[in-house]
Amino acid sequence: MSKTDFNDLLNAGCHFGHLKRKWNPAMAPYIFDEKKGIHIIDLNKTIVKLDQASAAMKNLAKSGKKILFVATKKQAKEIVSAAAKEINMPYVTERWSGGMLTNFATIRKAVKKMSAIDKMHVDGTIETLSKRERLQLTRTRAKLEKNLGSISDLNRLPHAIFIVDIMKEHIAVAEANKLGIASFGIVDTNSDPREVDFAIPANDDATKSIAQIMDIVCGAVKEGLDERGKEKEAAKAAEEEAKVKAAAAKEAKAAAEAAAKEAKAAETPEAEATEAKEAKGEE
Repeated sequence: MSKTDFNDLLNAGCHFGHLKRKWNPAMAPYIFDEKKGIHIIDLNKTIVKLDQASAAMKNLAKSGKKILFVATKKQAKEIVSAAAKEINMPYVTERWSGGMLTNFATIRKAVKKMSAIDKMHVDGTIETLSKRERLQLTRTRAKLEKNLGSISDLNRLPHAIFIVDIMKEHIAVAEANKLGIASFGIVDTNSDPREVDFAIPANDDATKSIAQIMDIVCGAVKEGLDERGKEKEAAKAAEEEAKVKAAAAKEAKAAAEAAAKEAKAAETPEAEATEAKEAKGEE
C-alpha cells in the first residue's frame, strides 16, 4: 500500500499545473482536467510515480550510492538544501556550473583549490602573502564555497540526480542523460517527462508542493540509510560473534591437545615399568 497520502498532495497544491497554452503534449497522460485555463494534474498518477521514484531512491541509499539534489530556483533553494543536509546528500542550489558532471575532474580541481586555501589559513602560510593576494584568495574561496561548497564531499560522480523543475535545470538533465546517470525530477505540465528516468508529475513552482515531494523522497532515502546502518551493525555483530566462536574453538583445541600430552606423559612411566617387568621375566 502507498505511503503517500492523496489529501496531503492536494493540500500542498501539487495538482496545479501551468496555463493550458504552455503545456507540453507529452504530459497529456498525467493531466486530469483543465480549469479556468489551468491544467489540473491527476494526483492518483502522481502517487504511483512518486512511489516508484521513492522506492528506487531508497534502494540507491541502501546500497550506499550518492544522490545529487539540484534546485536553483528561488522558492526551492532553502527547502532542498535543508532536506539534503538532513540526509547527508550533496546538493546544488546556487548556479549549475556547466560541466559539473561531464567535466567532473575540473570541478574536483576547483574543490581541491578551496581545500588548499583552507590549509593555508590553518598553517599560517596565507600570512606570508601580501594584503592584495590574501584578499584575492579570500574572494576566490568565497566564490568557490558558494557554488561548490555543498558538493565538496562528492569525491566521485553521483549515481543519481534529483531535479526540481527539469526545464530550468535542462543542462543538468542533459549531462546526467549523457553519462547514463539515473535522473529523478518533479515535472510540471510545461515539461517533457521523457527527459528523466523517473518523472514525478506535480507542481514545481509552489513551495508547499516542493516541500511535500521532498519530504516524501527524502523520507524514503532516510529509510534506506537506516536499513543500511542496521545491516552494517548486524554484519559487524555477526563478525564479532564469529571471532568469539573461533577463539573459543581455538582455546578448546589447545586445551584438548594439552590434555592429550599430559595423558601421554602419564602413560610413559607405566609403559616403561611394564616393559622392564616383562624383560626380567624372560630372563
